[in-house]
Amino acid sequence: MPSCPWATTELGIPYHDREWGVPVHDDRTLLEFIILEGAQAGLSWETILKKRERYREVFAGFDTAKLARFSPAKIDKILLDPGIIRHRGKVAAAVSNARAFIRVQGEFGSFDAYLWRFVGGRPIQNKWTAMKQIPAQTAESVALSKDLRTRGFNFVGPTICYAFMQAVGMVNDHLVTCPRHAVCARLGR
Repeated sequence: MPSCPWATTELGIPYHDREWGVPVHDDRTLLEFIILEGAQAGLSWETILKKRERYREVFAGFDTAKLARFSPAKIDKILLDPGIIRHRGKVAAAVSNARAFIRVQGEFGSFDAYLWRFVGGRPIQNKWTAMKQIPAQTAESVALSKDLRTRGFNFVGPTICYAFMQAVGMVNDHLVTCPRHAVCARLGR
């Protein structure tokens, strides 16, 4: 059975085969994906995959407490690093989102507990047969985006939120012809 047709590159294939669509409940990983999805806005996911390791280094391993303490001077220094997307708004959003993330953790006990409420605690199991059927956003991603924004998050529009939901397995958008569809469905039970 063929994999999803977008998984064709040296980095894209293992990402598709090991990560994309697998339900994530670890707060550090959730922070990583929310920051990376925001960084991806207007770019290809392949660009982000190429820079992912450097993001981990520059953004303190996505340690929320460390990242939330980054100063404006630290942001200026990061913006000189060619190993990341040097966009001031996206880098500043990573820091402010870490601060908002901590507030959500304080309110809900974990970001995971907060996040998964938007899909009733279980992944939405879609049954797409073609890439053109997959939406860019859904009612759930719109609701998540709106709520995140009210909590002080940036670079979390409905389309970014849907890509984030796909990445962390809140929705299973592997095509039904892809072997990973069944795997992710089992993991979501």
